[in-house]
Amino acid sequence: MNEGMTVIADNDFRAWGTLLRRNPIIVDHAHLRTILAGKRVLVTGAGGWIGSALTKALAAHDPAHLVLVDASEHALYEIDRAMRERDDAPPHTSVLGNICDRLTMADIFVRHVPQIVYHAAAYKHVPLMERNPFAAVQNNALGTYTLAQVAADCRTEQLIMISTDKAADPVSIMGASKRLAELVLMAGAADHVKWKALRLGNVIGSHGSVVPLFAQQIARGGPVTVTHRHARRYFLTTQEAVECLLLAASGDFGTAILVPELGEPVLIEDIARHMLAQLSSSRAAPVPIVYTGLRTGDKMVEALLATHESITASSSFLRVVDSSAIPSDLLHRTLRELGSCCRNCDADELLRLMLRAIPEYQPSELLLHPHTTVLERVPTA
Repeated sequence: MNEGMTVIADNDFRAWGTLLRRNPIIVDHAHLRTILAGKRVLVTGAGGWIGSALTKALAAHDPAHLVLVDASEHALYEIDRAMRERDDAPPHTSVLGNICDRLTMADIFVRHVPQIVYHAAAYKHVPLMERNPFAAVQNNALGTYTLAQVAADCRTEQLIMISTDKAADPVSIMGASKRLAELVLMAGAADHVKWKALRLGNVIGSHGSVVPLFAQQIARGGPVTVTHRHARRYFLTTQEAVECLLLAASGDFGTAILVPELGEPVLIEDIARHMLAQLSSSRAAPVPIVYTGLRTGDKMVEALLATHESITASSSFLRVVDSSAIPSDLLHRTLRELGSCCRNCDADELLRLMLRAIPEYQPSELLLHPHTTVLERVPTA
C-alpha cells in the first residue's frame, strides 16, 4: 500500500484538509473526560463504522461501564473482540439485540441502567432503502421511538442520536425516516432526559461512503463512477464525527438538533480527482471518470438545514438548530399507524402517513408509484 493509500485508509484529516477548505474539528478531551468518566454508557449499532469508532473513543474516557448493542452478530463480535484486546478497556457488556424489540431493550436498560445512550443503529443506504421503505421506517423511526420510550422509563440522563443531513427537506425514505426520528426526540417523551440529534454529512471511509468505493475502483483501473458533475456533499472524517458525538454530551446542550461546522459542501467529482491524484499516479494509463446520473433518492446538493430552519446558538464546533415540530398527539398517533402499515406492507398508507408527519418530504417516483415498481415487501420484525 503506497503512502497516499495509507493516509486515506487511516482517514487522516491531513489527506483532506485542503479539499474540505476548513479547519479540523478538535475538541477538549480533558473536559469531555469530566463528563463521561464514571458514567454508564450504552451504544446502539456499536459494531457499525461510526458505532465502533465511538465505542473505542468512549473507552478512553473512563466510563464505569459500556453496554454495546448490535443486531449484527458479526459486527458485535468484532467490536467485542477489539474491546477485549485493549489493555485499558473499561468493563463492557455486548448484547445481540434489535432496537425494535421493546422487551429486549427494556431488559437491557433495567439490567444496566445506562445514564448516557448513543444511538448509532440505523439503516443508511439511500437507494437500498427506497426499495425497502418498510424496513427504513421500522428501524430508523419506530426503532428510535421504542428506544426513546424505554430510555424515558428508565430515567436515562441523555440520549444522543446520529442523524443525517438527508433529514433536512428529505427526498428519500431514509432521510424522511431519520427526520421522523428527530421529531420523536424533539417531542421530549420525558423532561428529565436531554434528547439530542446530531446531523452528520458523508463520513469519509464509512460503509457506503464514496471514498472506499473510489479507492476500489482506482485499484481496479477504473472507471471511477460519479453521479453528477454538480453533485455536492458535506464531508467529515470518522475522527471528526466521533469528536462531535463526544462533544454533544456536553452540558452546553439541552434537548436539541445539532449540526457541526462543516464549511461548504464539496463536489463529489473533486473528491474523485483528489483521490486519483494520490492513488493512480503510477499507472501507465489514466483512470477515467464516468458520470452515472443521480440515483433514486439522491439530491444534487445536500444541506444541513431545511428551508424552514435556522441556527439559534453555537458552542465550539456544534450549532443548535431552530426546527419545527408537530403536535405530540399527532406524532404518537402517526407512529402507531406507521407500525400497523409496516406490518401490513401497505406502501400507499406508509407514504400518506410520512407526508402527514413531514409535509416537506418530496418522495421519489419509486415511492409515489409503488405498484408499478418493485418494492421489497418483507418488513423487519
